[in-house]
Formats: sequence, structure tokens, C-alpha cells
Amino acid sequence: MMKNLLALAICTILLQAAAQSQTEKWDLRKLIDYAAKNNISVKQADVQARLTALQLKQAQLYQLPTASFSTSFGPQFGRSINPTTNLYTNNELFSQSYGLSGNAQVYNWGRLKNNIAANEFSAQAALVDIERAANDVSLNVATYYLQVLASKEQININEVQIAQRKAQIDVTAKQVAAGTVPELNLISLEAQLATDSSNLISSKTTFDQNVLTLKALLNLDAALPFDVETPSVDKIPIESFADLQPEVVYQLALGNQPLQKENELKIKAAEKNVLVSKASMYPSIFGNYSLNSTYNNKATDLTGSKIPYFDQVNENFRQSLGLGIQVPIFSNGTNRINYEQSKLNLKNNLLNKEQANQTLKQNIYTAYTNAVNALEKFNAAKKNVASAQKVYDFSFRRYEVGLLGTLDLITNQNNLQTAKLQMVASQFDFVFKMKLLEFYKGQGLKL
Repeated sequence: MMKNLLALAICTILLQAAAQSQTEKWDLRKLIDYAAKNNISVKQADVQARLTALQLKQAQLYQLPTASFSTSFGPQFGRSINPTTNLYTNNELFSQSYGLSGNAQVYNWGRLKNNIAANEFSAQAALVDIERAANDVSLNVATYYLQVLASKEQININEVQIAQRKAQIDVTAKQVAAGTVPELNLISLEAQLATDSSNLISSKTTFDQNVLTLKALLNLDAALPFDVETPSVDKIPIESFADLQPEVVYQLALGNQPLQKENELKIKAAEKNVLVSKASMYPSIFGNYSLNSTYNNKATDLTGSKIPYFDQVNENFRQSLGLGIQVPIFSNGTNRINYEQSKLNLKNNLLNKEQANQTLKQNIYTAYTNAVNALEKFNAAKKNVASAQKVYDFSFRRYEVGLLGTLDLITNQNNLQTAKLQMVASQFDFVFKMKLLEFYKGQGLKL
């Protein structure tokens, strides 16, 4: 029985290890590419772009003449007009009529042309909006990717801490057995090991939460196996501050950031819409046409013979052409209000552009300042780790020979642990802030 259980346990472990080894690892480039295609916000932007493209197609089709065909068939009773002779008759008869009619715009002060142009700019803006949505998602993906890496590194640090703590417990247990140190020292270390284990669980929880958020951005099932590629943070290429001066980055960002491109296109569309609404207040010239024919079952020729169906349709065929003018005199103020609204909409788009550019500049300057501060914090954190490591190494050697108390050793080790965690956090923070500047510069997000 025990052999079977042992074999089952070994098989389970091997299967889990195989599953983990087969889990595909995602690097940042793959994460961003996948999110750009599958994130819900990006898909919504794509649907909106398709709708805008249909509006453009409709605006283009408005240039073509309209055409509608109609036919009717039925009996006539009592005194009525014979549709063939156009004379009054009291005879019951069956008749059928055909009609084809339509109209075409001849001149409308450029309303159709400007409407097409406005929709073209709107369609282009909608396409750029897909790029903007993908950019926003990419930034969020990069943020949580780095948080996953940072929390993963915290797990490693906590595991090392536990391993060191267990080694201390082994040493102390031997000392207690030999009677060189009191048992209280061993109990204190075991209590601290419990705290270290709790910290490890917290780190794993943070890691799992970051992974779940990353999966949500990718629109992946939360239950699917998932792992990220872990590049060495020290080997991530970073541009120098000299190449990332905020004013230079801002001028480049004005030309490469999707929101800025989108605002320019929306302004052009709004300008065309002003012309469209203005044209609606002026007369327009249109042409119309109609083709008609009739048949009735009582129609006869001069000899009194019934005229065949297709002969009647051919003989009764008539056409008409017309040219008309439509003058807007009073429309309850609709045309005038639409014109004023279009001008205000243009002004609003100009203000949106100004606000977006102002926000972009502020974000870039803030990102640069944050990157400088992050570098200073990272350098300070490295010095802090180096100092804490020296203190701990010296303390441990003193502890081994009984010259240092357990509580003092635990305090120094906790200080080292805190210093390492702070250094990891500050290093990832620095890398992300530098990558953010590269992103604004137009280089995308890459590690």
C-alpha cells in the first residue's frame, strides 16, 4: 500500500513538473503584441472604427442618384379613370402600373463633398484611436509585467531569507544541545521563521494578484497556466538621460503619440462639418426623373380588339425629367443652430488638443523628474544593501561564537532583508520610469 502511494506521489510530482516545463513563457514583446490584438478595449476601438468606415461609405454613396421602382395591380370598381385612356368609366377593370423614379443632387454648396471629407478624417481618427487604445494597454501591460518581475524577485529574496533562517536554527539547535546558549535563542529563531514564512506567503499572494491583472489585460482565462520570461534587470538596456531630455522628448511625442494624431484629425473633421452645416442654410439644386407605364384588361384598339399586355406596357411608356431648387426659408432654427453647434464643436476640439498637449508635456516632465529621483533612490538603496550585508555578515560571525544575542542577529538580518526588497523595488521603478520616457519618445516598450 505504501509503495503504491509513493509511486502515485512521484507520478504527480513528475506530471506537475512536466506541465510547468511546458508552460510557455511570455516576454514583454509577446505580451504587448497579444494584448494589442485581444484586449477588450482595443477590440471596442476596432468596432468603432468599422462603424466610422461605414459612415464614410454612406457619405460617398450620397453622391449617387437615387432610384426606386414600384408596381401595383388590382381591380377598379364604380366610376373611375381608365389608366390607359385617362377617361372616366363605370366598367370594372383590372390594371397594373409600373414606375421608376429618383433624383440627384446638382449643386449644394459643397455639402456632400465636405461631408465626405469630414467622414474621411473621422475614419482616420478612428483608426488612430485603435493605436491609442493599444498604446494605453501596452503601458498597463508593461507596468504589471514589471510588477510581476518585482514580486517574483521578492519571493526569491524571501526564500533565501528562510533558507538562512533554517541554517541559523540548525546552528543554534546544536549550541542549545551543547549547553552553550539558552533555549530561548532557538525559540526566538523559530518564531522569526514563522514570520519569514508569512512574508513569503504575502509575496506569493502579491505575485498571483499581479499575474491575474496581467491576464485580464491580455483577455486570458484566469485558470490558464501562465509564466513570464524573467530578464536580468541589470541587463535591460536603458538610454542615457542626455538622450531623454524632456523638451526633446515632448517635441517628438507631439508627432508620434496617437492621441495627438487623433486630435489633429478630429479638428480637420470638425472644420469640414462647419462647412457642411453652413451649406445647409443655402439653396440647393436637384434633378429628378421618372419612368412609368400602365396596363388594364379592358383596353382595346380602334377595331375593338383587346390590346396585349406587353403591347400596352410599350405603348403607355412615358418619361419625365425635371430640375428643381430647394430654398430653406424657415426650419424652426434647426439649420442655424446646427451651424453654431458645429463651430462650437470645432472650438471644443481645439481646446481638447491644447489640453492633451499640455497634459502630455506635464507627464513627460514629471516622468523625467521621477526618473532622476528613482535613480538617486536606487543608488542609495544599493549602498544601503552593501552596508546591511556587512553588518549582517559581521553579526553572524559574532553570533556563531556566542558574542551576539539572537534578537540582535534577527534585527540585522531583517534590516538586510528590508534593504534588499527596497533595492529591488527601486531598481524596477527606475527601469520603468526610464522606459516610460522612451515610450513617449516613440520607441515603444521593450526590455
